[in-house]
Amino acid sequence: MARLRSFQRLAAHFVDIADFLLVYIEEAHPSDGWVSSDAAYNIPKHQCLQDRLRAAQLMREGAPDCPLAVDTMDNASSAAYGAYFERLYIIQEEKVMYQGGRGPEGYKISELRSWLDQYKTRLQSPSTVVIQL
Repeated sequence: MARLRSFQRLAAHFVDIADFLLVYIEEAHPSDGWVSSDAAYNIPKHQCLQDRLRAAQLMREGAPDCPLAVDTMDNASSAAYGAYFERLYIIQEEKVMYQGGRGPEGYKISELRSWLDQYKTRLQSPSTVVIQL
């Protein structure tokens, strides 16, 4: 949840230049599977989309200002983006501009912040146009 709060703060800071979306995918440490000793919630493996939607509500509560999507039961988004089990992306005009490492070790809000800071600076810098006569 701490990472989720950091993400929400980042989204609030850059709301003027980017749209943010959380995608809830399959549970990394289901209570009836590979359980983590520091798991904040007791969420069993999703058996149907309703299970996944209920679990996603916890994410919604942790970041109420961010739009939330839920992956399909065949984990199409997770597979397409290699998100097992958390990952940060920047997608611009249907092109991946930034792909963070796989979580938990590769999930680095600081890298995402740096990319967004640089992008914002580029947006605010006047472009130089050279016209030859």
